[in-house]
Amino acid sequence: MTYTSDTAPEAPGAPEVLDVGATQVLPVTPVAAAPVAPVAPVASAPVAPPVRPDTPSLEDRAIGCLVGAAVGDALGGPVEGRTPEEIVKRYGGRVTGIVGPFHDDWRTARPLAPYHKGDGHVTDDTLMTHALVRVYESVRDHLDAYDVADHLVPDLIGTPRWIPELEAEALPLQRIFLAEKWIVARLHYGHADPREAGVGNIVNCGAAMYMAPVGVVNAGNPDRAYAEALDIAGAHQSSYGREAAGVFAAAVAAAFAPDATPSSVVVQALRLAKDGTRAAIEAVCEAASTLRDHESAAGPLRAAVAPFDTVGPDYRNPSLGARRPSRLHAIEELPVALGMLLVGGGDFRSTVLGSVNYGRDCDSIATMSGALAGALRGASAVPEEWSAEVARASRLDLQAPGAALATVAREIFTRDRARARTHEQAFTAISAIPAMTEAGVR
Repeated sequence: MTYTSDTAPEAPGAPEVLDVGATQVLPVTPVAAAPVAPVAPVASAPVAPPVRPDTPSLEDRAIGCLVGAAVGDALGGPVEGRTPEEIVKRYGGRVTGIVGPFHDDWRTARPLAPYHKGDGHVTDDTLMTHALVRVYESVRDHLDAYDVADHLVPDLIGTPRWIPELEAEALPLQRIFLAEKWIVARLHYGHADPREAGVGNIVNCGAAMYMAPVGVVNAGNPDRAYAEALDIAGAHQSSYGREAAGVFAAAVAAAFAPDATPSSVVVQALRLAKDGTRAAIEAVCEAASTLRDHESAAGPLRAAVAPFDTVGPDYRNPSLGARRPSRLHAIEELPVALGMLLVGGGDFRSTVLGSVNYGRDCDSIATMSGALAGALRGASAVPEEWSAEVARASRLDLQAPGAALATVAREIFTRDRARARTHEQAFTAISAIPAMTEAGVR
């Protein structure tokens, strides 16, 4: 499969596209004649699509998604901001599991002090993901930007929690990055409209990195996940940072489909992505489709995403145009995460280790790719030796958030069906009324 603008991504339920050389042929679908008179709907029980016996359950996928995200975050944390060459030099080879801090004197080493990155500690990616899960647990319905103001901000500034990188209990606000502190400044202190509060913030992956829960509660419905994440992220980000949040949530939702594959996840991401985000995903996934070895993928994927990345070649010394709104650019993390998912064939180890050894913002890249790989294959896909150690070292129950979110997802789906029935009844009644013609008006 190729990932270029010449390939039209299929919408859910669309007829399968048959590749015939460079030409795509769509099966001809008969067009039903319009009924002469309104026909009363016939009630029938919905028929569930057949699934393989080994297909993971909603709960299994939800746990796999969030555990996978946390493990990817913890593995990538110590080498964040480094190049692949620096990683190999520091650890005597590529990272193959949980490692210690990049600097032995991590307490004072700049620019990361005083955070203890490594040794199985999760970072702010996981802290924010779990905070969003708690918002869903409280609201127990779809979220919007106002829920960020009403629930997420109070969670960040009002409840001390164990912060693994600080090895102490503190408010999450004291650990999250400046782009996330922006939410508190704009909403709690500035009283900005939550739907517009993200305007003016630096444009980065800050919102995208914790949007996996949105994909979980909209499991199998990437369109709804995309729209919901865009609404939520409006309180945090604008431009391509907000767009990436929507596309990542959609990709997670697509990964829950019973027959989902890495390629089908990418197809759905491309179907919904806009502007530079779509172009960047296209370019990276086109490069990834030619690779089979995650150990050599960093260079080709970096070259593919470079034209769309505003940070530039030196991650610690970004360009003057970095992180500013643009329709031509994209964050680096999401396209690379999707590319690594393709290169790794959805295998958790290959996908996440490819992401970690990519360097740069690799904790967020591995958070996203780990969430996708875990959603595709369930909790058993995440190596137990990694998940158990990350849970122990970070003093977190990694499985509880996924289990809780699956319960909330079922409740939301029940509400969605009731709302859909109400809409169907209203529309059926309206559509049965004879159309008003021009002659009738006279």
